Amino acid sequence: MAGTRKPVVEVRRSQRRRRTVSAYRDGERVVVLIPDQFSRAEESEWVDRMLARLAAREGRLARSDAELVARANRLIDLYLPGYATKAVPASVRWVTNQNGRWGSCTPADRSIRISHRVQEMPEWVIDYVLLHELAHLIVPSHNARFWALVGRYPKAERARGYLEGVAAASGAPLPT
Repeated sequence: MAGTRKPVVEVRRSQRRRRTVSAYRDGERVVVLIPDQFSRAEESEWVDRMLARLAAREGRLARSDAELVARANRLIDLYLPGYATKAVPASVRWVTNQNGRWGSCTPADRSIRISHRVQEMPEWVIDYVLLHELAHLIVPSHNARFWALVGRYPKAERARGYLEGVAAASGAPLPT
């Protein structure tokens, strides 16, 4: 790729580390932690692998508002086809000021905001949070009709469990 610069990589070998390899960014450099017994070929292979993993993770973190709008449209087509006009939001965007909830919807102006904390989560969890907010454009409250719409998403229960686990691990239960 033209214009893409390979970062400075520092490899740290550990006699205590047996099988695991990990990597993290430290400013402009990437630190890769490997077992001491790895050969130079294994080191090179794992450095490349860990750089790819970091790039993939950072790509997920850079998800855009435009991608979120496209995702919303896809979810409407798949799970809310009978509400094609009613479920379309006026705006969908990532926000950094929502720490007490995963997402929010204002039916009056048809705007949806998704917490930046959801950006790192698996695709199926992002889809669930977004579908939850899209359903609020049809049914503003959390009544049985609302949950029936959300329940059209096949991974709804799994995603709710994931979010509950994240909330419990952080020590602050968060509503969806």
